[in-house]
Amino acid sequence: MGNGTSIGRVRGLGSAKTGAHHWLVQRWTAIGNLVLVAFLAVSLLMLPGLGYQAVKEWISGPVPAAAIALLIVSTFWHARLGLQVFIEDYLQGANRLAALIALNLIVFAGAAFGLLCIVRLALGGA
Repeated sequence: MGNGTSIGRVRGLGSAKTGAHHWLVQRWTAIGNLVLVAFLAVSLLMLPGLGYQAVKEWISGPVPAAAIALLIVSTFWHARLGLQVFIEDYLQGANRLAALIALNLIVFAGAAFGLLCIVRLALGGA
């Protein structure tokens, strides 16, 4: 008995059905980043001044605070997705696992710090 036909040996070894999802999420976060950065740029240009007090008053509103919080989450998520692909492509073995763990810790810590700063500014604690 042989190994069967060529197609029989490779059937069922196709994609894991997750690569397209990763690619799509990265594209959607990129589009979200563009929209939110455009909102930030237009909003800052419309301010009477770019001093700390003026920006603090602007960001204390619910819409700007929510938009900046979404920008922080989307930017860190997008960066994580891109760096994850880079790490998976170029690192092997234990180095890959260590780099992915470090990446997740750094990204989540950075996003948490950014969100904490926005919450403090929006609630008037800073």
